[in-house]
Amino acid sequence: MTETPRAQASDAIRHADILIIGGGLSGAMLAAQLLRLPGQRRVLVIEPRAELGRGEAYSAVELGHTLNGNAARMSVDPDNADDLTQWLTEHIAAGGWPESDQQHVPISELFPPRGLFGVYVQQRLAEAQVVGALKGSSVEHVRAEVVDLQTFADSVQLILNDGQRLQGAFAVLATGMFPAARTPQTESSGLNAAALDPWDVAAMRQLDPQSTVLIIGSGLTMVDAVVSLEQAGHRGPIEVFSRHGLLPHVRRQPPAWVDFLAEDHSIRTPRQLVRELRRHCRDAIAQGIDWQAPLDTVRAHIGRLWSQATDRQRRQFVRHVRPWWESHHHRSPPLSAELVARLHGEGRLRIQAASFKGLESASNGEVSIRIRRRGEAQTCVVHGAALINSSGIEYDWRRVARPLPQQLLARGLVRPGPLALGIAATVDGAVLSADGQVASRLFAMGPPLRGMWWESTAVTDVASQAKFLAARLASIYPVV
Repeated sequence: MTETPRAQASDAIRHADILIIGGGLSGAMLAAQLLRLPGQRRVLVIEPRAELGRGEAYSAVELGHTLNGNAARMSVDPDNADDLTQWLTEHIAAGGWPESDQQHVPISELFPPRGLFGVYVQQRLAEAQVVGALKGSSVEHVRAEVVDLQTFADSVQLILNDGQRLQGAFAVLATGMFPAARTPQTESSGLNAAALDPWDVAAMRQLDPQSTVLIIGSGLTMVDAVVSLEQAGHRGPIEVFSRHGLLPHVRRQPPAWVDFLAEDHSIRTPRQLVRELRRHCRDAIAQGIDWQAPLDTVRAHIGRLWSQATDRQRRQFVRHVRPWWESHHHRSPPLSAELVARLHGEGRLRIQAASFKGLESASNGEVSIRIRRRGEAQTCVVHGAALINSSGIEYDWRRVARPLPQQLLARGLVRPGPLALGIAATVDGAVLSADGQVASRLFAMGPPLRGMWWESTAVTDVASQAKFLAARLASIYPVV
């Protein structure tokens, strides 16, 4: 894939040094890191939402929708793991978030509402803007959606949905996550059209409080959906269907454990990892220590293990280990887990191992779905008053029916990442084209690099990538 010749200058095109496509956590943190670097640079962040720093994850408004990690794990400053704890300490002391005392734990162990975390991200970005202004750097929010992109020998040009054109020396795909519940699919089953948004409490208040609600998927989005139903006043049965019927474990605060993967680099395959991890978990339990302690040491090594694995080993992990990795590692915040456990104990919430096979026609305002229960050959139909799609995140860009992913794939500017997870890139985030060429002007960070690192969505992942990529861009495009 060759780059287009130099773009023609035009007064109708707005110019900047760096164009950031997406203004959620990824885009906001990259902008903040660029502002803090020496030199003067102009950065445009293209984001259709009214505010930067929130994206899908942190636009939630309900207090019950909390982070699934405690404050000590969620700093946006890669050089200060206590940054969120320190911010919360000041925020609470000033009268913010009075409900925090309901969790009865030290501030470092609090699980803040996701909307409040968005405020924290915005404040850190605002502080970076003050620092940048002293050096002559700026960040501007362009409220629009990028629908197409062209690369030239010396620049990148973006086409926006309102007809604007933006041109910069570099562009960064910081598009964040595509939640399955909110993302149009290229091969749609009609599920989203028939389903309620998992975070739409107002819509759930319109349901008969005693009605049956069906939920597809049993991960953290399901936990959020159950919280939404509870806050909406729903008191009827909740039927949850997922292929393995696994619930997220509750997030606890285990003590430190030996970093066994740092000591033994011979562990490389999924089978070796699972075998050794199980041994350490058994040792921990025998010593009266939470099994989450050994598991938490693995997190820092997942990127290395995944990137050095063969495609066959990656497929083995996805097929045989992923469901358990997701339920054990991506854990539920305590208050949400308590609610799910209580409803399950009361018999109101049932978890069934079953695959969703499609929608069925229904009458009287009901929703009907066809499922196949695990271990059974025949399908059956179940009915409810409402349906919620909690199947998680769509990482396969080929299935995302949004203009920009479709255009980039169609014109070969990007190619699917390993196992079709996100898009392919080099270790420094430079995007790979369909024919394997390394882009000199187009980079990516965060969730689009899922296939590169497996875990590329957590706050600490994004913060570290933002710092690295900002330094990288500054090194190849120094400014005065």
